[in-house]
Amino acid sequence: MSWRSSSRGVVLTAYHPSGGAGDAPGGRRSGQYTMNHDHSKKIPDGASFDRSGSQDSLDELSMDDYWKELENIHETRGNNHEERVALVVKEPDEGELEEEWLKEAGLSNLFGESSGDSLESMVFLSTLTRTQKAAVEKRVETVTQTMRKKNKQHQIPDVRDIFRLQNDSKGKVCDGSEPSDVRTSENKNETHDGTKGPKFSLGTDDQKSLLEDMPSSDTDINLEISFAEQAANLKDSSVGKMYKGGGGDTLLPNFRLPKDKTGTTKIGDLAPQDMKKVYSLALIELTALYDILGTEFKQQKAVKIKTKDSGLFGVSLSLLLEQDQKKVPGTKIPLIFQKLIAQIEETTLETEGLLRIPGVATRVKGLCQELEAKFYEGTFNWENVKQHDAASLLKLFIRELPQPLLTVEYLKAFQDVQNLPTRKQQLQALNLLVILLPEANRDTLKVLLEFLQRVIDHRDKNKMTLKNVAMVMAPNLFTFHGFGSKTIEQSEFAMAAGTANVMRFMIQYQKLLWTIPKFIVNQVRKQNTESQKKEKKDKAMKKLLKKMAYDREKHEKQEKTANDTDVPQGVIRVQAPHLSKVSMAIQLTEELKAGDIVARFLSQKSGNVQTLKKEEVFLYEIGGNIGERCLDDDTYMKDLYQLNPNAEWVIKPKQS
Repeated sequence: MSWRSSSRGVVLTAYHPSGGAGDAPGGRRSGQYTMNHDHSKKIPDGASFDRSGSQDSLDELSMDDYWKELENIHETRGNNHEERVALVVKEPDEGELEEEWLKEAGLSNLFGESSGDSLESMVFLSTLTRTQKAAVEKRVETVTQTMRKKNKQHQIPDVRDIFRLQNDSKGKVCDGSEPSDVRTSENKNETHDGTKGPKFSLGTDDQKSLLEDMPSSDTDINLEISFAEQAANLKDSSVGKMYKGGGGDTLLPNFRLPKDKTGTTKIGDLAPQDMKKVYSLALIELTALYDILGTEFKQQKAVKIKTKDSGLFGVSLSLLLEQDQKKVPGTKIPLIFQKLIAQIEETTLETEGLLRIPGVATRVKGLCQELEAKFYEGTFNWENVKQHDAASLLKLFIRELPQPLLTVEYLKAFQDVQNLPTRKQQLQALNLLVILLPEANRDTLKVLLEFLQRVIDHRDKNKMTLKNVAMVMAPNLFTFHGFGSKTIEQSEFAMAAGTANVMRFMIQYQKLLWTIPKFIVNQVRKQNTESQKKEKKDKAMKKLLKKMAYDREKHEKQEKTANDTDVPQGVIRVQAPHLSKVSMAIQLTEELKAGDIVARFLSQKSGNVQTLKKEEVFLYEIGGNIGERCLDDDTYMKDLYQLNPNAEWVIKPKQS
């Protein structure tokens, strides 16, 4: 791999995988390899490192596994003679980064030719917390100044006016001068128009006392209050605690999510239209968190390059899935990725040194070339693939992706997680970063982390502890061909320990990382509620909808039975079109959970309808202030009904 400067950024030259593959056995003594080949330096075995480089200390841990893995990667690439097109990581112009950030956050209407015609943006802004608002204002101010310097003629709102544009006549939304004005009437349990509505908690100023009074331990992850608001409150009170110590796997905090009566929302539980809102909010929240903690957050951009348009290795995830879905419709994880993991597990996960010991380079190279030719034809003989060879091919697949699995945009942000002050804040940042990944990357990462955990579960036999696995895998995820020029300037040992620790976190806390924080879900609910109000102001549309609703209701009433027409107070009607009992009135009680309702329906069996198992169907909350949400079995229905009284309730299989 080579580096050279250009006028537009850093040119990162990598080698095409067709020239060689696999992890060759190391040639140098472990501990001597560094990422900066031109300025290599020896790092003594067992050397300590600057703790400032990583919050999660690995002082007592030998880094041999990391350096050996990096050595193998380097020698694999060093044996390749055919270079592929260089990837250029673009250095953005002044203001360009912030302008791109606003577009990603769904706020492009705040500048440019469409500025001022931004009803949807105003609704979005009305739901932001104090720290989120500050993050938006900071970016808009930078874009505004840049456009003025460049003499652009687009209409640009004054940053002080942005939050004053919403609901100006009633003055219910913040005016840009006092952060405490970003309220949601949660104390009064009222909506902006004075009518009664569900109580939303958005982590704004009037919830600081709630945050301070809320009993929780250092290992409880509070998902009800904005992470950035929590960080600001800790900063203000100067009581932030730092978790210290390296040691063994067991010393990582046992972080947990306190039970939420309205249910935990996982990635994949929401409809696409709501996930789009979640993405925008997660980007703003992550930026606000980094701002509060004094860490620079910048999305990187790679100039588009021509890559392989077929094959397995060095092919983009999107193209791989396009190929795979022709073979297996609905596939969300590359078939070669799934098969390599299955091949590793087929023998046994108890093999000592699994993932750490490389396959023989020449054999792995031949297997790689044979897979390229025969995998999709179904003629490849998997009996020839030994376990360590499959592990080497799996790692090769990850690091030879044209764009890194953690994406060019967020790879540096993932690395910078190590610079955040506390482990809890690091975990919060990782949670938001996982939400921001494209679906294909996120799904593939999830399968990888679940596999790595299964390897660790057999550590007594395979000697692959959490630390061992993290150090072996970190170079494959973080030393991407185009990682960035700053890698050379950093203390390489500190960066190695830091990325290994980020890898540890991702494996250890993977179940938490796929959770959508409740405060973000509540912001989505608030946006949906506000959008519905705006739509109702269109009288012509309202009349049309009313007529359509009347006609539809009249038709439906003719088909409904007397039992279906009236639903008493405290009772919900649940539909189950896929089950024997297709409809049932359910009396809400304090202890009734979503899982209880599903079980009640499944107990009504009939031979006329396909039999579905408990794990195959879920209760869904549909409409009201959410598009669609799959409920976990522990959701207390009465509490959720109070949050979204206008929802419909449907039992159905979860979309894969």
